[in-house]
Amino acid sequence: MAERRTIPVYLSLEEAAEAMSVSTKTIRRWIAAGTLPAYRCGKRAIRIKLEDLEATPRQIPAGHS
Repeated sequence: MAERRTIPVYLSLEEAAEAMSVSTKTIRRWIAAGTLPAYRCGKRAIRIKLEDLEATPRQIPAGHS
């Protein structure tokens, strides 16, 4: 049987921010920190693979005792 290849899904910064319920500024910080890989498409457009976004570690808010 032939292998099926999946085509990666790329998101804009705005789409990634909405998916993670954070601001685009936070997405940019994650990219700058090396936490989230990003790809430049053309001169200005930055895209993020959906699978990379899903693998990004999220901080769990500390509960108050």
